[in-house]
Amino acid sequence: MDVRIRWAGISAGAPPELAAALTALERDTCTRTGLNLTVCLNYGGRAELTEAAATLALDAVAGRVDPSRVSERAFARYLHQPDLPDVDLLIRTGGEQRTSNFFPWQAAYAELHFTDTLWPDFDRRDLWAALEDYAGRNRRHGAVPLQRPEAILESPRPGTP
Repeated sequence: MDVRIRWAGISAGAPPELAAALTALERDTCTRTGLNLTVCLNYGGRAELTEAAATLALDAVAGRVDPSRVSERAFARYLHQPDLPDVDLLIRTGGEQRTSNFFPWQAAYAELHFTDTLWPDFDRRDLWAALEDYAGRNRRHGAVPLQRPEAILESPRPGTP
């Protein structure tokens, strides 16, 4: 399978052998282009955004960044993994119905899939079910669904009888 393994998080505080294994997987799969699989370990989205904003502010104070020219793209360069592509599908295991502080910046337009399966029990059948669910979605990335022109003309205006 052409899967690139990535990991997001802070290595300090993570079990050293696990951090080393993830680093090795990331290195060994870095040339793969089919799919990105990002594993979060010792990661917090709010902490990442706060750190990025603080570093950006320091660069602005030092004159390295013009605050009037800060864009989404410029801000994203301050994230832990600036080259990490946006999340297409966020799979939440264990029956939880929340994103749990995972990638608030990168997952802004992600499709969400919730499963009762616990992470240690999540296998290829669960992944396949999530991918089938995802394949049936109509991704609009924040855009409103297109309506037929006649449907717009036929619908009453708010506040009119």
